[in-house]
Amino acid sequence: MKQKTIGRPATLEGVGIHFGNEVQLHLKPADKDTGIVFIRTDLPGAPRVPARLEFTRREDRRTVIKKGEAEVYTVEHLLAAANAVGVDNLEVEINGNEPPAFDGSSGEYVKAIMDAGIVDLGTPRNEFTVIQPIAVSEGGATIVAMPSEGPGLTISYTLNYDNNTPIPSQYLTVNISEETFQSELARARTFVLQEKAEALLEAGYGKGANYDNTLVIDSNGDVVNNKLRFEDEFVRHKILDLVGDLMLTGFNINAHIVAMRSGHRMNIKMGERLIDAARERELRKKKTLFGATTMDIRQIEKILPHRYPFLMVDRIVALEGDEKVVGIKNVTINEPYFAGHFPGRPVMPAVMQIEAMAQVAGALLLTKKENLNKLAFILSIDEAKFRKVVTPGDQLVLEAKPIRIRSRMSAVETRVLVDGEVVSEAKIKFMLIDSN
Repeated sequence: MKQKTIGRPATLEGVGIHFGNEVQLHLKPADKDTGIVFIRTDLPGAPRVPARLEFTRREDRRTVIKKGEAEVYTVEHLLAAANAVGVDNLEVEINGNEPPAFDGSSGEYVKAIMDAGIVDLGTPRNEFTVIQPIAVSEGGATIVAMPSEGPGLTISYTLNYDNNTPIPSQYLTVNISEETFQSELARARTFVLQEKAEALLEAGYGKGANYDNTLVIDSNGDVVNNKLRFEDEFVRHKILDLVGDLMLTGFNINAHIVAMRSGHRMNIKMGERLIDAARERELRKKKTLFGATTMDIRQIEKILPHRYPFLMVDRIVALEGDEKVVGIKNVTINEPYFAGHFPGRPVMPAVMQIEAMAQVAGALLLTKKENLNKLAFILSIDEAKFRKVVTPGDQLVLEAKPIRIRSRMSAVETRVLVDGEVVSEAKIKFMLIDSN
């Protein structure tokens, strides 16, 4: 997927939902890697506030970004629209501290962006694919990001308040795309319990709220002076908010996100965890790809009694005495086992991953002076786990750490990583015997 912006400027006017001020907002095209940036034209110097997690301020009922003295409140509906239609780069000039609420949904923002046209900038989008579950929870609210069956973002949300609330439990799963967002989410409006509306006003919320831009629910569960657009409009708006808050990560997310009772604070927390996971993966990947070669294939062949097609280590990139060894295996479609193992969908056999782990462990054991001219035979394999399939194109990072090393018997803890994530692991015990 490529980064995108809008084709021409667009102007919007309206009242902010929380502060109640008349606001004018200009959407303008932006260059690649700009991201979404709000520009407070009403403040001296027109300060810029990037819509990124590092500039968020955690608040209930709205998402706030702040840089220096400049703040912009309630940015989630605009961000949701941009995220869903694939616009990564946008300058948002605004002469107040909050975008217009319109009808309390993202509908007007989607329309403005689509009318302005979408332009491909030719540069790859920043992406992050979840390959291991990431979870956050707090006070009965939970969000879990899990690997999805295919590319793109899927959100499952459960709206389930306590038994005393008139809002019924609602559940919905949506595969987020431009089409599904426009048809299923964009028109879903923000909502509030009638009994809480007064307290929220006293706390500084909802000064621009009215029955047209906020669904007010009375004690019987009925909407006051308005009608639902969807039977489950409340859960749809919760998903809309989550789509907007995830835009603050700065990348396109490939995952299935399951949320229960989450709000803006939890959404931000999940975004931070996703960014942390992306950074950690990138650091591991760089460390592996650019690490110096400690042993090349010729040196490996002098130690290990294996040859094609059974030599499973291409190079050793770290050999830290008795502490650790790290090897590399580049998996290609030319591996002989792919011809007969799941033909049509090549998957590296689990037993071959075990063999690769054993061989890199052998590089650790057989380079010791006292073990020269010895062979290492597997005695046992314990606690073997396989967490993700390995396919052609993957680079395996093979790690081995000793549990104990003896002259005749040794035990090693091993694991395999792809893109910084563990795909398999095992504890292997070896018997060391004289090669003669």
